[in-house]
Amino acid sequence: MLNRLDQTLNFHAQALRLRDQRQQVLASNIANADTPNYKARDLDFRASLASALQGTPAAGGVRLAATAPGHLAGKSGADAEAGLLYRTPAQGNVDGNTVDIDAERAAFADNTVHYEFNLNRLSAQIKGILAAIQG
Repeated sequence: MLNRLDQTLNFHAQALRLRDQRQQVLASNIANADTPNYKARDLDFRASLASALQGTPAAGGVRLAATAPGHLAGKSGADAEAGLLYRTPAQGNVDGNTVDIDAERAAFADNTVHYEFNLNRLSAQIKGILAAIQG
């Protein structure tokens, strides 16, 4: 029972963490819409969530080596950027910027809706657990 509960809560916790990370990347793209030679980036949410749930690093990511039993697991700088991919521009730009502001805003809004869904779902599950505990 506890294992299933932990898996359910872990799923939503990982999804919220990845949605937050994607929101930051999309906001960075929007903020740099007028920056020459800026390359738009995005996060492959499905692949990142699958690897996070399995406990493996994202594609191209690395884990820090623990050489002593007291070492804590951490993330290297490369691991934080491992799931980020460059966007393929729909139309070229003279200054080399690949940000399509309309596509970025749409992705930002879509990610916001999914983030709120995960947050509401997690909240509902916790409320259900509390109701079951209280009888």
